[in-house]
Order: sequence, then structure tokens, then C-alpha cells
Amino acid sequence: MIVALRARPELWRFLKFLVVGVANTAFGFAVYAVLLRLLGLPWQWALGLSYVIGVLWNFVMHGRIVFGTQGLRRLPAYVLAYVALFFLNKWVLRAAIDTGLSELWAQALLVLPMAMVAFVFVSLALTGRLPFGKGSS
Repeated sequence: MIVALRARPELWRFLKFLVVGVANTAFGFAVYAVLLRLLGLPWQWALGLSYVIGVLWNFVMHGRIVFGTQGLRRLPAYVLAYVALFFLNKWVLRAAIDTGLSELWAQALLVLPMAMVAFVFVSLALTGRLPFGKGSS
């Protein structure tokens, strides 16, 4: 099965992104939860700090394992992608909290939708193109 997937590089990349994404999401959510619950930070600060820490972690994981990028040349585009993701996440999280969900449960519900948006943004940042488009390798 792995051999068949490797014959379709973009699908193989997407599956690696999902696996790495689980690790990245668990790491980012754990940082958010620690900052929120153990350090008692407001959700806005917990979200902001977890994004800063997570972006650096994710750049290394995505760059090396999923997209095969080397060095820091793509870091500015990657950071811009995550800035956009941060503001989107913050806006949707605020709306979810306003419906009565707790800060923790609201973010937990956003994990999967934000991961799907992140794949598009990260693909563009690290490869210069959208995933599954023409010219995909």
C-alpha cells in the first residue's frame, strides 16, 4: 500500500501532512492547554503564545518530513501563512466562545477544520503552489 501511495506523490504528501499534523496539533493544543489551565493565562494570550511556539515546531516538522524543504528560506512565507491562520482561528474561536462553549472545548472543536485550512496555506508557503493543482509533483 505504501508503494502505491508513493507512486502518487501529492497524495503521499497529503497523508504525511495528516500524520505530522496530528503530532503538530497535539503539541500545539497541549501548549495551549498548559498556558490556559496551568499558567492561568487568558485564552487570547494562550492562543497567541501557543501559535508562536507551534509555528517554529511545525516549520521544522512540515519542512523536513512532509515537504522536504531545507534551511530557513521559506520561513517568512510559512510565518505569514500561520499569521493568517492565527487571525482566522482567533475570529472563529471568539465566535464559538460567544455561543457559550468553554475556551478549551471551543478550540478542541476547531482542531480539524483549522488543520484542513492549514494544509492549503502550508502547501502554498512551502512549495509556492496549491496542493493537488496542476504541476503537482
